Amino acid sequence: MDLKNFKLIVYLKSRFPPSREYTYITLGIIYLILTFLGCKVIKTRPENMGNKQGTKSFYEFSMNSIDGKLIDFREYKGKKVLIVNVASECGYTPQYKGLQKLHETYKDKLVILGFPANNFGGQEPGTNEDIKDFCEKNYKVTFPMFKKISVKGNDIHPLYKWLCNPEENGWNDKAPNWNFCKYLINEKGELVKYYSFSVEPLSEEITNQIK
Repeated sequence: MDLKNFKLIVYLKSRFPPSREYTYITLGIIYLILTFLGCKVIKTRPENMGNKQGTKSFYEFSMNSIDGKLIDFREYKGKKVLIVNVASECGYTPQYKGLQKLHETYKDKLVILGFPANNFGGQEPGTNEDIKDFCEKNYKVTFPMFKKISVKGNDIHPLYKWLCNPEENGWNDKAPNWNFCKYLINEKGELVKYYSFSVEPLSEEITNQIK
């Protein structure tokens, strides 16, 4: 089984009774879940939307960087933006390498925004300072990173509420289901793509939207 999913397996197994009679049922369920989650999922803004907009604009948001500086998203006007919920202890953490390469290759056209979140498997337990040090030391990350937030549940951050609420963004209802899900914003501040975590940063599905 894919080593990337090791921590997910441990997390899921903790949800099932430990008695031996459930062993095969548990493994079967885990296999089915991993098979489902591992499939590439991409959603695209419908072409027939025209100028239809949601109730809120991406450019209305301001958020604190991982260093505590308030960032006004209006400064990203005229560029594409890739939003990613990241984690330091996930099987998909090596995607930081691809994200950094994507940033270096297309920084004149694209801004990557990393949002640490501890929602999935408890895989981002550290402080903002821990996260910053980890990213700089292990992946030489230079794209913008923000303070840790929640990307699902009752305490979901307003940005992620906008990303997965069709009334607010105009069409998309797909919320992140694991670390390293991605949302692409166009130069007008419109949400145009959702990518599941299994879509690699340097895949054609993403780079073809930037070239």
